[in-house]
Amino acid sequence: MPMPARRSPWMNQELDDLRDLARTFSKKEIEPNIESFIKNKQVDRELWNKAGELGLLCISIPEEYGGGGGTFAHETVIMEEQAYVGDSSWGAALHSGIVAHYLLAYGTEAQKHEWLPKMAGGEVVGAIAMTEPGTGSDLQGIRTQAIREGEEYVVNGAKTFITNGVQADMVLVAVKTNPTEAAAGISLVIIPTDTEGFRRGRALDKIGMKGQDTCELFFEDIRVPAANLLGSEEGQGFIQLMSQLPQERLIVGVSCVAAMEACLDLTLDYVHSRTAFGRPIFGFQNTKFELAEIATEARVARSFVDECIELHVKGELDIPTAAMVKYWASERAGVVVDKCLQLFGGYGFMEEYPIARAFTDLRVSRIYAGTTEIMKEIIARTLRTPNGV
Repeated sequence: MPMPARRSPWMNQELDDLRDLARTFSKKEIEPNIESFIKNKQVDRELWNKAGELGLLCISIPEEYGGGGGTFAHETVIMEEQAYVGDSSWGAALHSGIVAHYLLAYGTEAQKHEWLPKMAGGEVVGAIAMTEPGTGSDLQGIRTQAIREGEEYVVNGAKTFITNGVQADMVLVAVKTNPTEAAAGISLVIIPTDTEGFRRGRALDKIGMKGQDTCELFFEDIRVPAANLLGSEEGQGFIQLMSQLPQERLIVGVSCVAAMEACLDLTLDYVHSRTAFGRPIFGFQNTKFELAEIATEARVARSFVDECIELHVKGELDIPTAAMVKYWASERAGVVVDKCLQLFGGYGFMEEYPIARAFTDLRVSRIYAGTTEIMKEIIARTLRTPNGV
């Protein structure tokens, strides 16, 4: 079973106990069903209910809203154990670590009490819809509109690449409530998926994360109450999105580091059991050198991610540091999994081998939650010359 290279400094006994629970759940409910998830392009709906019954959903949401009352560290443990069994299908990190926290941070008391307990119990699956067919990283260019008519919003538009889109019961949708404005015209609106006019497109065919529920969403003259606006007034959506992105980017960093550790573990098992020219592959100097590099890459990335987790739990993770950890962890994960796959030889190219799935799964980590290029742009904006110019 893969484990971090060392016990992270943010771990404690409560988190150790949670790790045991999350590991058991992942080994029993996720690992045996990975192939089925891939075939169906989504996890079994019952997985959400089982996780909710065990308290593994929305664990960082306060108990008064049905959550576990934990911190981001609790979410991290669950994400790591999912990664250690080689799964990329279950969208729990987005559900619990992203969607629920938009509601917690910006929702009214009525909105929080309506949605968060159901999300924590697995009764409701959450999604967030930002990307559009013609708009990726440039959120200011979104075209989906929510025009107010009396006490309702009329929503029209389309979204794509939406994780949990097929199974979602509720979607936070980034819209233009003022189409003439750029960032200042963006708002977030809560849309239940049983609303008339809501339609799901096909489950998308991806080169990786094939078991993850990802689809297109369409909104055709949807009418939702004006009370479904997230925030106290229109035009706050862009600020809300920017404020929550550090946690989303740290989630990517956590998943990448856990995947690196899992890939190292898989590769060590393989090179010790596979022979060539009469001796284990591990016996060759090149193999040892490659593995030394892989182990070091994983350890360095783990140290940075651990630092960011500690900062985030204390409320001190800033936007440029979150961009750094997302950029670094996703890029180094790509290097690590490529080196690991090479050591598998031809078997590394076979889809039934977890290392092959990891190779394609990890590629998107350099794209979603902001591309590597956008991360570098964010980081560069904070840099100054010694004289402050």
